[in-house]
Amino acid sequence: MKRLFALILSLSLAVPVLAADKREVDRVKASGVVLQEILGIPDNIPTDLLKKATCVVVLPSVKKLAIGIGGSYGRGVMTCRGGSDFKGRWSSPSMVALEGGNIGFQLGGQATDFVILVMNDRGVDSLLSSKVKLGADASAAAGPKGRTAAAATDAWMRAEMLSYSRARGLFAGISLEGSTLRPDPSANEKLYGRNIAAKEIVREGKAGMPASAATLIAALNRAVSGGAVHKKKK
Repeated sequence: MKRLFALILSLSLAVPVLAADKREVDRVKASGVVLQEILGIPDNIPTDLLKKATCVVVLPSVKKLAIGIGGSYGRGVMTCRGGSDFKGRWSSPSMVALEGGNIGFQLGGQATDFVILVMNDRGVDSLLSSKVKLGADASAAAGPKGRTAAAATDAWMRAEMLSYSRARGLFAGISLEGSTLRPDPSANEKLYGRNIAAKEIVREGKAGMPASAATLIAALNRAVSGGAVHKKKK
């Protein structure tokens, strides 16, 4: 009887863990689908900016919180280029979280997808070390749209992070100043099954590429190599 009780107890404790792991896997998959769809929009993220980006952050379905005025919370992934010149392979995804008091006002309470380009090493180091307040700890700007960024302003070129949003089919650059972007260590532990830091994942290559990241990495590889990004057939 005691053994049976212990078995039932262990199984009951395992169910929430498995559910949590599935949530992280689904989040990685959703991030890949979102990026694939956004890169398939005719007037999308400029290819030359994407090629210059050190890292890309994707946050699917960020929603306004019911508690608090304008508060929002979203989770997603970050992947970075390898190599000394940041032109190598895209890393395994590290989980991230976005929090902000002003996002809700800008979005009108709608669930919104975000893509953030991290444009230099300083921006990456800030994000990997701790939470970053956009506009204060790291310079941020609404990203330009179009096939090229030839008309980019100084604000775009100086920014450490460029942000984009998609809500109700509308894609645009959006300012996320005042919002906080941070690593999500508990989500990384659930995704990879062990305690592993964001820096170890994206900088040191200590985590294998999960199968759930296939769409995300394929979309980025096609975009930076100049290939067409096609929407997945339903």
